Amino acid sequence: MSMKLTENVVKSFKLAKVFRENSAPINAFDYWPNGDSLITSSNDDSIVIYDCKDGKSKRTVYSKKYGCDLVRYTHAPNAVLHASNKNDDIIRYLSLHDNKYLRYFSGHTKRVVALDMSPVDDSFISGSLDKTVRLWDLRSPNCQGLMCLKQVVTSPSVSFDPEGLIFAVGIDSQQVRLYDLRSFDKGPFATFRLTRTSGLEWSDLKFSRDGKSILISTTGEYIYMLDAFEGSLLQTFTGFLNEKKLKLQASFSPDNQFVFSGSQDGKVYAWSTAYGNRVAVLEGNHPGPTYCVQFNPKAMMLATACTNVGFWLPSVEES
Repeated sequence: MSMKLTENVVKSFKLAKVFRENSAPINAFDYWPNGDSLITSSNDDSIVIYDCKDGKSKRTVYSKKYGCDLVRYTHAPNAVLHASNKNDDIIRYLSLHDNKYLRYFSGHTKRVVALDMSPVDDSFISGSLDKTVRLWDLRSPNCQGLMCLKQVVTSPSVSFDPEGLIFAVGIDSQQVRLYDLRSFDKGPFATFRLTRTSGLEWSDLKFSRDGKSILISTTGEYIYMLDAFEGSLLQTFTGFLNEKKLKLQASFSPDNQFVFSGSQDGKVYAWSTAYGNRVAVLEGNHPGPTYCVQFNPKAMMLATACTNVGFWLPSVEES
């Protein structure tokens, strides 16, 4: 009988495995859709692939010249996208099989700070400090669509909805614009405005797996959950530590019942999406801030990352 994610199960999660493959913070990670593997990119120029079933690191590849950031699986388990964080602003399509680049996506003139792969086809979207959002297709090096964000101060955030028909763009840490992928050139079909908290920027934006909510992480001690249809503020999650204004990345559980986030103090915080209350504070041995937190899409496992990567499992007595 499969385990159901409840508050007691969330509270019971313990750090089961710690990987110390990296010498610098993990800047992004992504699960393969079946949950069997996890891939990370780090500020030490490495991309590491982990086997989630066996709890082992499988392989490490490097991008010493250009660095690596925002790693994302494509629709093949041996191919990923990643942005650069030094020397140029090109997005790279990497074959993990032979560590060779399959394609380069040039166009951004400043650092790429947001990247998301369509869940259904070869489309992907990127946002940059050059105040543009670009649409791409893995099969072509040419940009398929360009949106110029005039008079924008903060960096954009981007995310596809679970059906790959709609994408969201976070603008200036106070607007969410929704676009239909089939007619994005006509402009957004909806714009939601959220009062900006002074001095805070949005660091990440993502849809829930049922497409009904949008989660916005910030560079402060606030995480916002919006209604994806009306734009109303559903919940504000607080109580974690982020005095240094780090770009922490919160995420939903697969059943959308809980939101998980890292913290400056290396702990992991969890809240109920229905009520907004904090349900757990998980403590492991992360020596630095937990930048990335994601629940496995298919298994009862949580992954977290600072410089180390941690795999968390529920206690046996709660199963």
